[in-house]
Amino acid sequence: MSNRIVIENCAVATVDADDTEYASGHVVVAGKLIESVGAGPAPAGLENVTRRIDGTGHLVTPGLVNTHHHFYQWITRGLAQDSNLFNWLVELYPTWARIDEEMVYAAASGSLGMMARGGVTTAMDHHYVFPKGAGDLLGAEIRAAAELGVRFTAARGSMDRGKSDGGLPPDFAVETTEGALLATEQAIDTHHDASFGSMLHIAAAPCSPFSVSTDLLREAAVLARRKGVRLHTHGSETVEEEKFCHELFGMGPTDYFESTGWLGDDVWMAHCVHMNDSDIAAFARTGTGVAHCPSSNARLAAGIARVPDMLAAGVPVGLGVDGTASNESGELHTELRNALLINRLGGGEKALNARQALRLGTYGGARVLGRTAEIGSLEAGKLADLVLWKLDGIGHASIADPVAALVLGAAAPVTLSLVNGVPVVENSRLTRADEDAIARLTKSQAQRLARIAGLA
Repeated sequence: MSNRIVIENCAVATVDADDTEYASGHVVVAGKLIESVGAGPAPAGLENVTRRIDGTGHLVTPGLVNTHHHFYQWITRGLAQDSNLFNWLVELYPTWARIDEEMVYAAASGSLGMMARGGVTTAMDHHYVFPKGAGDLLGAEIRAAAELGVRFTAARGSMDRGKSDGGLPPDFAVETTEGALLATEQAIDTHHDASFGSMLHIAAAPCSPFSVSTDLLREAAVLARRKGVRLHTHGSETVEEEKFCHELFGMGPTDYFESTGWLGDDVWMAHCVHMNDSDIAAFARTGTGVAHCPSSNARLAAGIARVPDMLAAGVPVGLGVDGTASNESGELHTELRNALLINRLGGGEKALNARQALRLGTYGGARVLGRTAEIGSLEAGKLADLVLWKLDGIGHASIADPVAALVLGAAAPVTLSLVNGVPVVENSRLTRADEDAIARLTKSQAQRLARIAGLA
């Protein structure tokens, strides 16, 4: 019989299909699974209770799900502070092309650690820079996620359209088409676990229309569907990208993606800022998902994604931190607030509310990653990935509505975060790693990269 953890006397936001909430309720975890959720105290007579938590002054929610990130950028934060996307990329590609396995492990540890401390239980990373001789970069990320105990989707990215072929990245930063496809297939065969409760998924993820050939896009889609994995890329992020696609392909990004097999319910794209009505309808019709990255879009002045219109049309939408070279905070729980605020700037005071923002960061992310049967809501039979947020401190105690306190208030402390029923954060500290050691490691690797790239 499984050991049980009982959390009670807390507010509960289940984020189930009915958005069920309890002002004072309980969650019972049995082994890796949620056994029960409900109002009032936990059922009497439970056996094998190894831990009973009084959640007074707290809110329990599903664990947050991050749907877009670039871990390696943790060690290039604070650079190109006043650039738009294309100029930012041009400035940073030469530095990124010098990363190696040791740097990526450090950057992944920092990125994952920061997200986990802020309530992320399922992380995703899109890694697309693979310098020759740099070592096992994807493996370094996978190792860091396993050490921290976070559920992980590793999107094996790629670029094969260098500057000499009309692309944006320098030629020394790209792979061959064949090499990228082979490496992606090897990553899937080596690492992807499709079982219920899997801690590791692999996705096929050519980087973007301006860094990838049409052949690579088409063949990656064929490969992913043959292997039964999901597809991820950047789409419609900037007006410059829109112009690039019209000039090179004679059509906008969404039409181009559809022509290469890249719309479907097994696909999600980051950003999708510059989408017209026809684009949104195409995503809704095909079930194509969106990773909304409000802070990064603001940092790079990319624009405001039409998230309320996407949701109204039925488009799956989750939240993303994006790379921390364009979102230095590296936290997803702050994106709940920023998603609400930025979408109200674009669409008025009722464009998005606090509960919709929480859904984006939980169930919405699970839907985008294809994992709603396992995570994203607090329901019996789902995996015990959940977060207990402390809301009785100075930053939140005077806000009566706990969901509003979480979304609109200051970043809430995490008293407990579970993945598969196992604590990964307690009292806002990582349980499975030394945060101070990670900080020292990331600083030293950032300095090392800066020296190699001639920035220091």
